[in-house]
Amino acid sequence: MTEQRGVRSRSEDPVISSNMNTNSTGMKSFQAMNERAVEDMTLNFFYRPHTITLLLCSIFAAMYFAFIRNESKIEDNIWAGIVCVIFFFCVVSVLTFPNGPFTRPHPAIWRMIFGMSVLYLMFLLFLMFQNYSTIMGVFYWFYPDLRDFHINMDKEYGVNCSDITWKKFYEHVDVFALAHFLGWTFKGILIRHSGILWCISIMWEITEVQFAHLLPNFIECWWDALILDVLLCNGLGIWVGLKICKIMEMREYKWVGIRDISTTSGKLKRAVLQFTPESWTAVRWMDPKCTYMRFLAVCQLVIFWQVTELNTFFLKHIFEMPPAHPIVIIRLVLIGLFTAPSVRQYYIYATDTSCKRMGTQCWVYCAIMFCEGILCIKNGKELFSQTHTAKVIQWLLIQAVLSIIFVSGCVLWHKYFQKPKQQGFDESPKKKKSS
Repeated sequence: MTEQRGVRSRSEDPVISSNMNTNSTGMKSFQAMNERAVEDMTLNFFYRPHTITLLLCSIFAAMYFAFIRNESKIEDNIWAGIVCVIFFFCVVSVLTFPNGPFTRPHPAIWRMIFGMSVLYLMFLLFLMFQNYSTIMGVFYWFYPDLRDFHINMDKEYGVNCSDITWKKFYEHVDVFALAHFLGWTFKGILIRHSGILWCISIMWEITEVQFAHLLPNFIECWWDALILDVLLCNGLGIWVGLKICKIMEMREYKWVGIRDISTTSGKLKRAVLQFTPESWTAVRWMDPKCTYMRFLAVCQLVIFWQVTELNTFFLKHIFEMPPAHPIVIIRLVLIGLFTAPSVRQYYIYATDTSCKRMGTQCWVYCAIMFCEGILCIKNGKELFSQTHTAKVIQWLLIQAVLSIIFVSGCVLWHKYFQKPKQQGFDESPKKKKSS
């Protein structure tokens, strides 16, 4: 088909052509973080569609367990039905949901994680329309031992702060201190920016002080907060996390299929390396010439991280659960799994100007964060009635001001002190040879 003379085609119009190119680039950026394709397949069998096989196996498994079960107890029947629903939803997630930004150890794993985040969001939405007694009845049904626990039975930390002895100091280095350290190591691997990490660390200590009148376990001795928390757990965790990131940056990535390896030990090593990242990109959250939107996006990340941490403690306090309870541990593990792809998608959205859409996993995670906050406020009316309004206002102002100061400091650091060879942040990951 020919164009009429004197009429400019869409591709010839510079404005339309520019918009088309921009939209195309933005869509490619969105697809790269939301539906990343597997470039190097080690075993083609595990990356081919097996929808019919999966359907038959799922149906036969459900039918088998449905017929062999003892159905005398209604509680066991309900629990078995819930497990079956979760199982089939994960199967559907593998078939339909996007890969996300990661492909290791297998995209199906991250599809299931996304499906679990959707299920958790649906569960929170359901709880939002229940009263407190109904919610606790659900928890008591799953874990009857919660009836015997009250939040005032939790361990107290801010007692006799002037009595500083090695024995008392050692007693505070418990399993929760190890979990604290590992948590900050994980945060270091996710965020990969020392300035942002220290900003979150220091601001969290301020958050604990401002909300100590609501949450008794936020009351800590000065040496516990500064030495154990900030310097040892937070600082050491940040250092280890960034050290791991540096080691991963120095590695060379060039993957060889298992079938191309002749030795048995080489095949086993390659199978283990499947659980390591396919590539590693050094992130650059801030840039001396960054736009104000990118600046605000990083400030927003810092504040949202505080809200996520607050949700953990308010949920545990309002619904009265010990820190080591399975529900608390399972939630922390799930939130950690949801956070990993969410941070990556948020980074691309904040730093890539051609990306106009937020990643799906990041969107769901933001919804989870707000729903958890709403659930706490709705069911903690008695607790929040004791709120000191002045302290909450102070906390909001401090969060806003300190986040701007810290992020501004990061920008100035990149501008005046960082080495020139590290100025770029949009480099594509280099394909190098793996050891």
